[in-house]
Amino acid sequence: MHDDSVEEGGAPGGIIKKVMYINRRAPYGTVYALEGLEVVLIGAAFDQDVSVAFVDDGVYELKKDQDTSDSGMKNFSPAYRALEMYDVEKLYVEKESMQQRGLGAHDLLVPVEVLTSDALTKLIAEQDIIFNF
Repeated sequence: MHDDSVEEGGAPGGIIKKVMYINRRAPYGTVYALEGLEVVLIGAAFDQDVSVAFVDDGVYELKKDQDTSDSGMKNFSPAYRALEMYDVEKLYVEKESMQQRGLGAHDLLVPVEVLTSDALTKLIAEQDIIFNF
């Protein structure tokens, strides 16, 4: 018989899954980036092995000094600093996406691991669950 009970402080049945959230969209103009951040925090609360990748325009989500005054949306980028408090420390940025947008790791709010597209593809293949935003 399979036990799906949740152990105290753990995942259902004590099973930990490797979960990756991939952020591909710019942080403002749609709800995808903010909702993606909220889902990451929820996933981390359930003691899963959480990692987050930023590719394409998703790299802008981590850019320092965001000015959202013209968008009519609140700047939620400082919330990315809270990821470490939730033990979400596996943050990856695709090198090619950063380069195409004129960004470097020094332009980002939080420490990240910069991976080539090929290395990121291999990492994605190792995940149990993938969410795209």
